Amino acid sequence: MAQGEMTVTARDAVSPRLGRSNRDIVTLGVASAAIILFVGNGGSVLPQIVRSMVGDGSGPDRLLINALLLNIALVIFGWRRYRDLSAEIAERRKAEALARDLTEHDALTGCLNRRSIGAAASALATTAKARGDLVAFIMLDLDRFKQVNDVNGHAAGDCLLGEAAERIRQALPPEALLARLGGDEFAVILPFAPARTDEVERLAEALIAKVAQPVQFGDFELETTISAGISRTEPGQPADIQAQLHMADIAMYHAKRNGRNRYAWFEANMESEQRFQSEVAAGVRRGIPLGEFVPYYEKQIDLESGSITGFEMLARWNSPKLGMVNPDIFIPVAEEIGVIGELSESLIRQALRDAKNWDPKLTLSVNISPVQLRDPWFAQKLLKILVEANFPPSRLDVEVTESCLHENVGLVRSLITSLKNQGITVSLDDFGSGYSSLSQLRTLPFDRIKINRSFVMSLLDDKDSATIIQSIIALGEGLGLPITAEGIENEAVLAELRRFGKFKGQGYLYGFPEPADRTEAELAQLDLLLEAPVAPAASAQQRAAR
Repeated sequence: MAQGEMTVTARDAVSPRLGRSNRDIVTLGVASAAIILFVGNGGSVLPQIVRSMVGDGSGPDRLLINALLLNIALVIFGWRRYRDLSAEIAERRKAEALARDLTEHDALTGCLNRRSIGAAASALATTAKARGDLVAFIMLDLDRFKQVNDVNGHAAGDCLLGEAAERIRQALPPEALLARLGGDEFAVILPFAPARTDEVERLAEALIAKVAQPVQFGDFELETTISAGISRTEPGQPADIQAQLHMADIAMYHAKRNGRNRYAWFEANMESEQRFQSEVAAGVRRGIPLGEFVPYYEKQIDLESGSITGFEMLARWNSPKLGMVNPDIFIPVAEEIGVIGELSESLIRQALRDAKNWDPKLTLSVNISPVQLRDPWFAQKLLKILVEANFPPSRLDVEVTESCLHENVGLVRSLITSLKNQGITVSLDDFGSGYSSLSQLRTLPFDRIKINRSFVMSLLDDKDSATIIQSIIALGEGLGLPITAEGIENEAVLAELRRFGKFKGQGYLYGFPEPADRTEAELAQLDLLLEAPVAPAASAQQRAAR
């Protein structure tokens, strides 16, 4: 059926062109015949007309005159018709050329598109191989481009894409090819001498630096960065264009996972890493509705009295295939595939059910992703979860990572205000690692500062860490914000921290994060439960956690 349809389509496409061509020839033939008849007929009739007009002889036969007039009319008609048809053909050819250009180029940026890059890259690779050059494939992707679209609108996104494409184009050598493969992804293909891989790296660095410069959009400045992945052909080997683009794409995602705004060369182990990431992504999607993600609880301690003041909820993935997986692996994947909100809300629901039976003086801290901070309805969603669990908002503490403040301070301020209006406390997590300004701390209504664990863990070995911790404690006292120190792992660090003042702490010195049943059992021993725990048979998840 499909083959027949293709045949009909091809015949229908060719027939009009053949018909127009035939009409052009007929029209030209009619005009040519009319001119020949005019020359032949006019050669005898016109002299007779002239002689008759000057009174020298009788005029030509009326039939000959009519024939001459008809010839003249045919010449005029034929010529005008041929001119009109020629103009129509020229316009049609121009439209066909434009349509062909649109099928080969991206309408927004003017770059080659995914359809045309293969043939152009093959031709470039053939030419490069003939003169002994290699070909580099650079895959470029704008970092957090979706956020620009979501916050500023698609017109801003289009402006950013167009400007990024132009900056990339200006930085490329004459022989290089530039294609937009879709969305915010670009590909650069260029030849280079085998001994000059440094030129490719310098180009990648230049592209990263150029795209990072702000883009003016109305009254706003748009900012983004790019991550780049690079692959290259091998000497004497034919260029497999699609394979090279695939390898460059893998290297680009490697660069993103390692912090963005950088480039990475493709290495063989990256492909297995990419397959693992795909496996994790599929497992995360499957595991959320199946309840494979479970909350673990890390104790928070009053350093002066040594008593438990609450717990921080930490996510764990009890994967049937991968075992117990730490959040450092699955959280970035969940953010990338857009399910972090669903995952976080599922864990918070479980944690609220667990914490509801704790002593009311114990608090529950939960971390939220930067992606959730961009959700204008997050505060309302969290309030709904609290109402469903019948959990007091005053016992819930939401931790916001300091690095989130640089993305959209206005949105963060609005979210914090909404949470505090509901009675929830908000802590600034990992303070000291994100370079937030004093003005931000003064204007954002945080309830607590948590010192980044890296400073605490290196407190005894690094004088700078001790100075930073003292400064943070002094800052907290000046702003009226209590302090929590993370990463306390031994008695020596604890003793040193106690010299700095009175505040809370948490870390492996007080025990590793535990699942709900073990946490409940420990609280029962300390008489910190509202009801005595029932001892059901251990679930499969709890047995696996042990």
